[in-house]
Amino acid sequence: MRACEMSMRVCVSWSWDEFAPRSKVKRDWIIPPIRVLENSKQVPENLVQIKSDKIFTGEVIYKLEGPGVDQEPKNLFEIDDKTGIIRSKRPLDREKYRSFTLKAFALSPSGERLENPTIIEIMVLDQNDNRPAFTQSQFVGSVSEFSVPGTSVMTVLATDADDPMTENAYLSYSIIGQESFPANAVTKTMFGINNETGAIYTRDVGLDREVVKSFQLKLQIADMGGMGLTSEGVAIIHVTDINNHVPQFSPANYICTAEENRKDYEIGRVNVTDKDDPGTGNWEAQYSISNDPEGKFAISTDPATNQGVLRVVKPLDFEAQSQYKLILMVENLNPLSSKAPNLPVSTATVVVRVVNENEAPHFMEDPIRIVVPESVVPGTLLKSNIATDPDNSDLRYEISRDPERWLDINRDTGDISARRTFNMRSPHVKRSIYTAVVKVTDADGVSTTATVLITLKETNDFPPQLVPLSGSVCKDASRTGSGLVLTAVDEDLPPHAAPFTFEMPMDGSINWTVVQVNDTHAVLHPLVELEAGEYAVTVLVSDAGSPFLSAYAQVNVTVCPCDSFGDCRSEVGAILGSSVGISFIALMIIIACFVLLVLLLMAVAVTTCGRRHHIKKGKGLLVGESEDDIRDNVFNYDEQGGGEEDENAFNIDLLWNPHDIPSTPGCYYPVSGVPRGKQPLRKDAPHNLPSPTYPRRPPADPTDIVDFINDGLEAADNDPNVPPYDTALIYDYEGEGSLAGSLSSIASGSSDGDQDYDYLNNWGPRFQKLANMYDPR
Repeated sequence: MRACEMSMRVCVSWSWDEFAPRSKVKRDWIIPPIRVLENSKQVPENLVQIKSDKIFTGEVIYKLEGPGVDQEPKNLFEIDDKTGIIRSKRPLDREKYRSFTLKAFALSPSGERLENPTIIEIMVLDQNDNRPAFTQSQFVGSVSEFSVPGTSVMTVLATDADDPMTENAYLSYSIIGQESFPANAVTKTMFGINNETGAIYTRDVGLDREVVKSFQLKLQIADMGGMGLTSEGVAIIHVTDINNHVPQFSPANYICTAEENRKDYEIGRVNVTDKDDPGTGNWEAQYSISNDPEGKFAISTDPATNQGVLRVVKPLDFEAQSQYKLILMVENLNPLSSKAPNLPVSTATVVVRVVNENEAPHFMEDPIRIVVPESVVPGTLLKSNIATDPDNSDLRYEISRDPERWLDINRDTGDISARRTFNMRSPHVKRSIYTAVVKVTDADGVSTTATVLITLKETNDFPPQLVPLSGSVCKDASRTGSGLVLTAVDEDLPPHAAPFTFEMPMDGSINWTVVQVNDTHAVLHPLVELEAGEYAVTVLVSDAGSPFLSAYAQVNVTVCPCDSFGDCRSEVGAILGSSVGISFIALMIIIACFVLLVLLLMAVAVTTCGRRHHIKKGKGLLVGESEDDIRDNVFNYDEQGGGEEDENAFNIDLLWNPHDIPSTPGCYYPVSGVPRGKQPLRKDAPHNLPSPTYPRRPPADPTDIVDFINDGLEAADNDPNVPPYDTALIYDYEGEGSLAGSLSSIASGSSDGDQDYDYLNNWGPRFQKLANMYDPR
């Protein structure tokens, strides 16, 4: 296949057959790239024609495939299927598609390929149809003030869509204008630009931030080496600050006041001036105090105003120092530039005057600790010089809390002394510590309290005591080694108690000895076998106090025979266990029977005498005169907690006053030996009124028992001579020696008519009814 380049109007054919030896295989045609100018206005435009070299008698059909034909972007190229002419259908854009690779086919009418596909390469030639453009609408950079010429500032950048291998994309940078802020602060050209790289640099001296803050440069970019298409841009250059100004105090002298006894508060501010850029480290001030060795003051920087804030960090004492003179210094946060003038560090003087205020007195120590023996002598000085006043005011002392009232305090000096002896056993002593509270007040009424902790030291106040003080010991204890176990106790606490020492006094019994068992116990036992009986043995016991205390204790020891278990037996038991035998036992039984018989006879005699005694009416007794009166005793009817009649058949004669015994003979009780006499006359009982007749015999017919009971109840209800009376009752004899006599008005020497009951009206509404009962009106 051959191709004819239509643009040259020359048809060129290539064939390897003309040059290759006959023995070699025939090769395909190689078609060089076809160059097409972009943006061509001659469309459609014939680009090339292809023809097949195959000998074919029939018709040849040409086809074209690839991007720009049947692939995206479609419809850019076409081929005449009869002539094989390839043409462009629309203008081409190199910035979108730089080249196209197509395949051309030669087919028979039946669709058979006559030759292998031919590759057609179409190259789009560039035109200068794109303007260069800066990559940013505005470039921003900075340069330090006082920079030397040639200092790099920033680099700007531009691009061109044309072919970079041609002059169409060869760019050139330039500065076409300069504007300063403030306007006209600098008129000379301060910056230059590299026309190839776009690097901006300083050209001249005189960049002072205090004079000019920034610059705006107008830039231009052109292609074709500056002769082609152009565009413009903007560059903003800020002049940055360097620390070339020293901060200065303004003014340099200050006077402040401060309150004593306060801390962490502001007392004043100092001002500085600095021409460097505000808000930067070149402008921010750092303050210091050169003459405050105790660190009572501190100064910091207010970040908004750059002022120095002076504070008191430790409480001031007017009495110790009433005025301070501080020297302040100031520097920048950033170090000073070498281009700054050589000036000394700025200083300021601040006079701080301390304002006096009434301070509360304070104790030398809180809590106040005192260690004293519990047996301290009253009046002993325990603590002195306990408080002071910063204002040298007169102080007044008092005790705020002293539950046991053990302490005294001098009102003027504050000396604490013992009021009386202490006691370790007090409930207010916890772990040997007694707690009190004292208070001190100055002349202006400002007071302070402190706790007093008194540690009590145990003293040996009590001698040890021996228990038990009586006991029994077997007769054979000297042989068996047994004895009476003794225990020592002491009200003191260690180390003034155990271990105890037990010993026999020098002049004590030689038949007894005491053997120590442990710190608190010993055993008392005889050295020889003693006769059964009572023995008084003296034992000396001593405690471990310093000095120690001793006590003599008399132990009453019963020496007795013991059984096989070591238990002491009584004399009767010993006798019964002896050889006396059954005869002695019989004798004891006979004696016991005789005694019992005598007691029974005496009881019968007493009962008979009591039944035959007649109670006479009008003698002050509480029952009727009939001999058949069945009410001469109190019967128990299963009462649930009865009152004064719940006597359980107890003879109330035992409760009578022995001084009221009449001289007339009568029966008496063997127990008390006191004859039964007449009861004291009850003056509130109407003894002279007749009593109703009581039913004395039960009816023969049991069905009439209800009537019998009702008649008895009615007679008792209407009997004015029997209790209960509306008065106090005599229940017991209260003894002798009381001038008040009996509590009952019965025994009083005056009658109701002699009494004045008007005072009952003054006792309130609860006694109003009682007052009305005794009202003579």
